This record gives sequence, C-alpha cells and structure tokens, in this order.
Amino acid sequence: MSAPDISIVVPVYNTMPYLTRCLNSLAGQSIGLDRMQIIAVDDGSTDRSGAELDRFAERHPGVVTVIHQANSGGPAGPCNRALDVATGRYVFFVGADDHLGTEAAERLVTMADTYGSDVVLGRVVGVHSRHIYQDVFARNEADLDLFDSPLPRSLANTKLFRRELLDTHGIRYREDMPVGSDLPFTLAACYHARRISVLADYDCYFAVRRFSATNITYLSRHAERLRTAEAIVAYVAELIEPGKRRDAVLLRRFDHEIARLVEDDLLRLDRATQELVHRGVGRLVAEHLSDDIAAGLNAETRIRLALTRDGTVDDLLAAVRQDACAGVPPTVVAEGRRYAAYPGLSVAPGPCVDVTTAPDWAAKLDAVAAAWETDEHGERVLSLTAHTPATDLGDRLTAGAEEVAAQVTVLAADAGGTTLRLRLRAAELLVGSGPTGRRRIVSAQAGPYDPARAPGAENATGAAGAAAVRAPRLRRKPSAVRRSGARLYVLTPVVDVSGRLMISVVPVTANRVTARLRRPRRT
Repeated sequence: MSAPDISIVVPVYNTMPYLTRCLNSLAGQSIGLDRMQIIAVDDGSTDRSGAELDRFAERHPGVVTVIHQANSGGPAGPCNRALDVATGRYVFFVGADDHLGTEAAERLVTMADTYGSDVVLGRVVGVHSRHIYQDVFARNEADLDLFDSPLPRSLANTKLFRRELLDTHGIRYREDMPVGSDLPFTLAACYHARRISVLADYDCYFAVRRFSATNITYLSRHAERLRTAEAIVAYVAELIEPGKRRDAVLLRRFDHEIARLVEDDLLRLDRATQELVHRGVGRLVAEHLSDDIAAGLNAETRIRLALTRDGTVDDLLAAVRQDACAGVPPTVVAEGRRYAAYPGLSVAPGPCVDVTTAPDWAAKLDAVAAAWETDEHGERVLSLTAHTPATDLGDRLTAGAEEVAAQVTVLAADAGGTTLRLRLRAAELLVGSGPTGRRRIVSAQAGPYDPARAPGAENATGAAGAAAVRAPRLRRKPSAVRRSGARLYVLTPVVDVSGRLMISVVPVTANRVTARLRRPRRT
C-alpha cells in the first residue's frame, strides 16, 4: 500500500462540541480518504473528546489513528507524538476547535506538487470575529520570501509541511513551551524550506474563536507569555545571523508577542507581575531591539518598550494609564524636537518619548462617541466622534477601516485640540465579510487615505504613518443589523485588549443567538 499524500494532525484537549465539526470537515475532504492519514492525539481530555475520537476512528478504520495520553500541558507533545507515526508525504496541523474547507487538502497538496514547495500557506479566515491578518493572503504566490513578506507575523502552524523537510532537519515542537511552540517550529520549517507558496484564492482553514474562550492561548498568563517571548527571541537569535534578515523576524516579535505584554491589561495585574514584565521586557529590548526594528514600530509601542529599558515600572504604568484611560497625550516642543508629554514620568523628555520622526504620531485619535445615522443619500453610516490634542491638522488627516475609507469632517479646533467626525458606510463595511464575518481595524493617517498603509495591511508598520484609533472614553457601542445578500449581519464598534477600535461584522446564526441569550443580563 502506497503512503498517503497527507497526514492531518489534530491535537485534542477538551474541545467538544467544536471537535465534531472539525472531524467531519476532515472526513469530507475532496482529496478522498484513500489519500489521507488522520492522527488525533487526545491529551488527557476530561470532557467527551476522547470518546468522540474513538467513534470517529471506528467509522473510518485504516484512516484514523487515535492516541490517548496523559495531559502534557500543551499541544507540543501531542503534535510530536503524531509526527512520530505520520507516514504522509505532507503534514498538516489542525486545531481541534477549527475546521477545514472541503477542498483544502486537495488544493494544498496540488500546489505543493506543482511548485515543489516545502511549505504551503492556505488562506485562513476567522470565525466568530476572530481576527486573522490577511496581508500574507493578498494573492497566490509560487515562491514567497520569508524575510521580504508579511510571513514573519503569520507563523502559526496552520500550514502544509513536506514531511521529508521536517525529518531531514529534525524539526519538532519544543515541549518546554506550553504556549507558542508552533512559532519556532514553523519558523524553522520556513527558514530551511527550498520554496514557500501561498494559496490565497480558497478559504482553506477556518480559525474559530470559542464563545467560551477557554483554549490555552486565550487563558495564558503574562508570566507564561513572557517566558514564551524570551524563548522565541532566543531561538530566532540562534537560528538567524545578525542583520536585516534577523531584524525582519524580530520586528514582528516585538510588534506582537512582546508588545502585547505591555498592553492596557498590564494595569490590571498585581504589582509583582507588573515588575516581572517590566524587567523581562526591558532585558529583551536592551539586548535585541535595534534601531531598524524600533523604526518599524508604531510610536505608542516604541515608547512603552523604551520605558521598560530606560524607565521605572511606574513610568511604564503612567504611559499605559494615559493611553488606556485618558487618551492621546499632548506634544511638547523643546530645542527643535517633539516629545509625547506623558504625565507622571520620572524621565525627562528624551529619546524614550521622542516622536519627532514618528509619522504615525500626528495620526493618533481617540474615539469618544459612536452612533448609527442615515446620511444625505438615505444610507446607514457609523458616525464616530474622535479627538486629538493636535491643533494644526488642517485637512491632512484621513481615516478608514482597512479597505473602507471614512468621510472625515473637522467639527471643532481650538487650543484644546481638534474634534473630528468619521463616517463609515455600512454597505462598504459588509463587503468581503462572507459567512464567517470579520473585524476591521479603524485607523487614521497623515495624508491621503491608503488602505495599504493601514494597520493589518501588507508590510504596514509605524513608519507607514498610520495609527489605530483608540477608544478609552467610548462608553456606548451601538449595533446595527444589516442585510448583505441572503445573510443578516450585526455591525458593532468594539475595543480589543490592546485598546484599538475595531468594527465587528458578525453573521446572525442560531449558535450566536443562543450564546447571547445565555449571557447574564446586566442590572
């Protein structure tokens, strides 16, 4: 009997009822069961997951292998156990709460065979408003460069890997990392790959945000995330020689895993954990944050990271508190330089808060009110009122929600700053939402609005002159129900954990209605 074309690996821990849909999506793959091997590793589940796997294996003998083991604390161990028994030419990893498009395996294998690819990225879309960066899926790519593309911030393991590549280079998951072990695994595979391809014209992978938000990534704590960031940065430094290629990968680590350690939720931690994060991030910044990396960060992130290195923990908390609770700080000018005037800092205006060359600083806005209105053409629009302490904007500021440009009107300008109105058409926000919905980051730009410069766009960085709109004082977040084709969607302005304002576009489904009804009502 010939080896299967693809081994699909599913690490499982307490994922019912999502697991059932995941397994059904594997059984229904158009490539056919005769070309597949499915390996599911039950990592000590205490719900019905183990029994569901056994029933699935009974229905598909000779195709499905189920391994039961004691809980290992993370997906790394189960993935390695599966790799030990995988026989397919290619390996693909699927989260047990996610599912695949019907033609995913067939299309991925065909692309790998056509181009001789060692790694193939299939388009990933978010379900239940799970935000997935789409920049790497802008187009089909036969040969993607790891260091000159958005790939460094899309290093999840939801990709097709040539098994020979993994075995030749001894690429396995680090079992000392309960969280984030897929990043060094994927980075190593992409680093050693002869060719990386992208399949962007088909929705291969549906990444599900659980209503209960109980998977290991959602529940990980700051101390564990700090250890993960330290391990990842150390691995990058060991794998890639110093220079622009290493910086290209580290930029996304500082912009993602490390930056998220000093987001607004830092204020809610106990003092000991705040000090732990301040020290740990400060070490990473001192050792690995080059000038080139810093230039690619947005001003807010760069200031917070600099304060972990050069300021006290109270300096860091003061800056976070200003952004999270009060809004954009004023800008002061001294000796020809411009500085962010964060209150309460022990460090004098200096390099930490220097925004002279930060093109995104002039685009920083705080949304203070939101309402749904009907415009002069009879169309529904989301009207956002935003404020900035800047007084010299003129007509230079534009805004939008990724591909959707906003109509910007200056409402008032005085010594206290500038108040603007941003209007986004509901019909445009619905475009491209599909059956899973999506979230769009609201941002402002200095100069003509360009979706390619917006946060989340391909290669967009702080140097692009765009800044995500924050909403520290936005209390009311009204929803609107609109139809697009045969589907109804709920459009709502929401604020993520980093304080960014986003427009959530969610399809109305029975599961979502049930989940909403089960939520405790506020009194």
